[in-house]
Amino acid sequence: MPDTAPVMIASERGEVGLPAGMELLLQGGSALSAVEAAMRLCEDNLSDHYVGTGGLPNARGEVELDASVMIGSSRAFGAVAGLKNYPHPISVARAVLERLPQHALLVGEGAALFAQECGFETAELLTPEARELWRAQLLDDLSESVEGEGTAVQDGDLAYSRAALELVRRLAPHEGPWGTINILALDAHGEMCVGVSTSGYPYKYPGRVGDSAVPGAGNYCDLRFGGAACTGRGELSLRAGTARRIVDLLGSGDDPAEACRKALEDADLLPDAFRAELRALALTPDGRHGGAAGTSGATYSVMTAQDPEPRVESRSCP
Repeated sequence: MPDTAPVMIASERGEVGLPAGMELLLQGGSALSAVEAAMRLCEDNLSDHYVGTGGLPNARGEVELDASVMIGSSRAFGAVAGLKNYPHPISVARAVLERLPQHALLVGEGAALFAQECGFETAELLTPEARELWRAQLLDDLSESVEGEGTAVQDGDLAYSRAALELVRRLAPHEGPWGTINILALDAHGEMCVGVSTSGYPYKYPGRVGDSAVPGAGNYCDLRFGGAACTGRGELSLRAGTARRIVDLLGSGDDPAEACRKALEDADLLPDAFRAELRALALTPDGRHGGAAGTSGATYSVMTAQDPEPRVESRSCP
C-alpha cells in the first residue's frame, strides 16, 4: 500500500479521542491502534452516557456494551455484544479480531469469558448518575404497574419485571443523535480501520444488540472503496445494511457525503413505529470524508497531521 496522509474522523463526542489517535498515526502506528486508543478515551468519558463506563443501562439496570473493529485491506472483523463489566469493549473486539480469527462476533457470557481469558480488567460500569437516570424512568412505571393491585413490597421483583417490559414498550426515542461513537482512521501506510462502540438503546430490553456489532449494518470497511459507520436508530441500519450500502455507493463513484445521504434515504423508506434519526460517516482511501444526518445542523469531527486539534465539519441533510 502506498504512503498516504493520515486522517481520522469521528461522530459527535468522538473528538475526545482524536488527538491521541492522531499522535499514534504520526508515530507510524496502525489505523487499528489509532482507532482503539481514541475509542478507549471515549469509553472512559464519564460524562458520556451512551458508551463505555457511565453508559445508560438496559431496562433491568445492567450496562451492556457493543463494539466492533473492521480492517479495510482484509475486511477482517471483530466484535462483542451484550458485554458486561468490561469498560473497554473496543479492545475486546480487537482481541476477537486478532486472537480468535475463526470467529467474528462474541456475545454475552461468551464475550465476557473471552475478555477474562485475555486478561482484561473488569469495572463497575453503572455510575451513580446513570443509575439514577434509570431509576427515575423505571420507578415511574413501577408506581403505575402496582397501583391498585395491593402488591406487597416483597413482590418487587415481579413488579420491576413488569415495569421494565412496559418501559421498553412505551419508551420513545430521545431527541438528538443516538450515542454510538464512530471513529474511522486512515494511516500513513494506506490501511483503514473503522471502529464503533456503544452502550446501545437507553433502557433497552436485556440482550438487545444493535447495529454497532454487525458488519454491513453499523460498520463496514473495504479498502478498495472506503469505510463507513452509523449512529442512531440501529434497528434501521440493521434492516437496511446501511454501512455496506454506503461503501458500495463509494465504489460506484459517489463522494462520501452523497453516499451517506443516499443510504440514509434508503433506510428512511422502511416502516418503523419507533423511528428515530440515523446518521452516517464515510472515509475514502484517498482521505476524502463526509457525513449525513436526518436533521440539519449535525456535525462530525476531523483531524489530520496539519490540525493542532480536531475541527468540526457539517454533515449533509437529505
